[in-house]
Amino acid sequence: MRATTLSEFQESLRATGSYRTSDDRRAKRRAKPGWLTTLRYTLGVTRVFPYCAVSQPLGRLTTDRWANACFSSVTTAERLGMEVSVEGFENRRAVDGPVVYLSNHMSMTETIMLPPTLLVFGPFSYVAKASLAHLPFLEKAAERMRMVPISRASPREDLVNILRVGTERISSGESFLIFPQGTRCDVFSRARYSSIGAKLAERAGCPVVPIVVDTRCQPTRKSGLFRKMFKDFGPVDTSHDIRIACGPAIPCGKARDMHAAAFEWMATKLESWGLPTER
Repeated sequence: MRATTLSEFQESLRATGSYRTSDDRRAKRRAKPGWLTTLRYTLGVTRVFPYCAVSQPLGRLTTDRWANACFSSVTTAERLGMEVSVEGFENRRAVDGPVVYLSNHMSMTETIMLPPTLLVFGPFSYVAKASLAHLPFLEKAAERMRMVPISRASPREDLVNILRVGTERISSGESFLIFPQGTRCDVFSRARYSSIGAKLAERAGCPVVPIVVDTRCQPTRKSGLFRKMFKDFGPVDTSHDIRIACGPAIPCGKARDMHAAAFEWMATKLESWGLPTER
């Protein structure tokens, strides 16, 4: 098999708003579940971290190189026999200027796979837990790649920071990615769905673009000896393909209306994939 390149992936999104792994770009047989498959997938998805840690001090870290390192998540999934499908980004292409992206959050996978996807449509900043930036040698790299860290120790302080920094960056032409659930969840629930993204969009005067992901191929590790140390990297199940879908842009308006419209589209799309929601 010949691996898909980042340029091929991004060109497909520019031209059609979609991408789907072709049969000649993935292994003919899906890798069997087990520690070796989990290790191979995890190393492929997290390749971006050591790459950034080494490249930043050497002055070699660029957005293009970051995107290419993140794209290892796609090629690794395909080498293990999974299909990666991305759809609906003609909706994003139809919007001029920056937006607030809202995405559900299931695993580490989407935090790595979304950057090479969203960069097709311009620069963006994103919110992530502060502990990621505190990994060895990664703080400067995370800052350079436009990460906005939140501690989760003080929700009010996090809200003020996101609204301030987000408004500044959107005003400068960058889009902004937020995971309204705050943490990884198996069920997309209204009770866990924060309105912070819609509030940012109202303040910045830009549309909301909802995104949903199905990345249950590697769930959060909930039990076992390595639960605390390797929480983000549960056992990989290659029977689950990876899916990303982009919904229609929601015009700027009142935060409560954008919040409700985004949730409705996201929940409906996830339900069409057979994933659980709580309305």
